[in-house]
Amino acid sequence: MLSKDAFSNWMNLVVIDLGLGHCTLECPVTDQMLNGFQIAHGGIAYALSDSALAFSSNSRGFKCVSIETSISHLLPVYEGDLLKAVCNEIHRGKTFAIYSVNVFNQKDEQISNFKGTVNISHEKW
Repeated sequence: MLSKDAFSNWMNLVVIDLGLGHCTLECPVTDQMLNGFQIAHGGIAYALSDSALAFSSNSRGFKCVSIETSISHLLPVYEGDLLKAVCNEIHRGKTFAIYSVNVFNQKDEQISNFKGTVNISHEKW
């Protein structure tokens, strides 16, 4: 998935851990990710979380796509920060699954919390 994911590659995502229903990703914050306040655009933590959701939910071999997501931003993110997204499966049924993604900075401070629900297709990877 990552090799064909241009946006995740633009973010310089690195897969630290990947298993059935969970993953950990890292992403360095660059100047191109900053908004007018010189803090990371909220879409950066969201995109990192969304990628973690995608890798975790698709890890079982069936194509999954998000159908509902939400994020709470807890702390600002700055250029030079190294973000780590930790995604865990909360529930997996036959047609949908729910995941939680917590994002931390290099000081191990939680900067956001993301919840995502995916539709599980019957199509295999």
